[in-house]
Amino acid sequence: MSFLEVKNLEVSFNLHSKSLKALQNISFNLERGERLGIVGESGAGKSVAAFAILNLISRPGKITAGEVLLDGEDLSKLSSQEMRKIRGNKVSMIFQDPMMTLNPVFTIGAQMIECLKAHRKISKSNATKIAIQKLKQVQIPSPEMRMNQYPHELSGGMKQRIIIAIALLMDPALIIADEPTTALDVTIQAEIMELLLDLCESNNVALILITHDLGVVSQVTQKTIVMYAGRIIEQGPTNEIINDAQHPYTQGLINALPQQTLPGEKLNQIRGSMPSLQDIPSGCSFNPRCDFVLDLCTQKRPEFTQSGGCSVACHMVKAMKDAEKGHSAHE
Repeated sequence: MSFLEVKNLEVSFNLHSKSLKALQNISFNLERGERLGIVGESGAGKSVAAFAILNLISRPGKITAGEVLLDGEDLSKLSSQEMRKIRGNKVSMIFQDPMMTLNPVFTIGAQMIECLKAHRKISKSNATKIAIQKLKQVQIPSPEMRMNQYPHELSGGMKQRIIIAIALLMDPALIIADEPTTALDVTIQAEIMELLLDLCESNNVALILITHDLGVVSQVTQKTIVMYAGRIIEQGPTNEIINDAQHPYTQGLINALPQQTLPGEKLNQIRGSMPSLQDIPSGCSFNPRCDFVLDLCTQKRPEFTQSGGCSVACHMVKAMKDAEKGHSAHE
């Protein structure tokens, strides 16, 4: 059994007597110490998947099907009190904006100590020692001084390092990082991602990295899931997906990276935009934006086809694989 197994996960939002499915049939697994990237445009369902793993879906949303097994225990069935023992302890989350996570009216030290005391029976002096040690671990200079500072006194990069230190306080087995560098400039982004990677490797911590940036995914993760309109459309080893993307949507994301265009040239982009939950097309939900659309794509939702080490939900890929099989059978 894998450390984390997500099986046929479904999340729905009930709005005006209508149920909208934000996630459908999400399945993947993660081993201890393994790093997984979840990629897609805004609205693909990446963050909803992260919140569902932690059973943090708030009304009018709810998990309507599937399982989230952590060490064999189904987190989707636990009460809020039972989940408090899991969150921050076994599983930590790093959010997009550090200012949403840090309380502006408490010092950094007070927030870290409170977090430790909420999960462990520990004295204030021992909690202070652990907090300082974690700040050192994330390479924060003068950690003793930072303990007495307030969030507004720190730079964006420093705040994000503190968020990572807080995520590491309980020595979790899994960290979920939701766009952890969005609010930071490019040079700081690279530093934070390198730090996160080093910490996960040295502590054997599993990582789920949620991002729209395939460039970051290629440097940090071992496996990648590509999501579109609440579904997984491609998943497999990161190097295979980056070097030989099969789904037209994944190919579009890779072609849209700035390094794929010569200086001065217009950036490539996927035409159209992600459909809203109320307006998901029939058949393959990507069909209105796809350059390779077949008649079948507008009528039937594609099943997963195995292509190398990847699973791809695409009628065109299936047709090509079937043609290859037929060709090799005739030889």
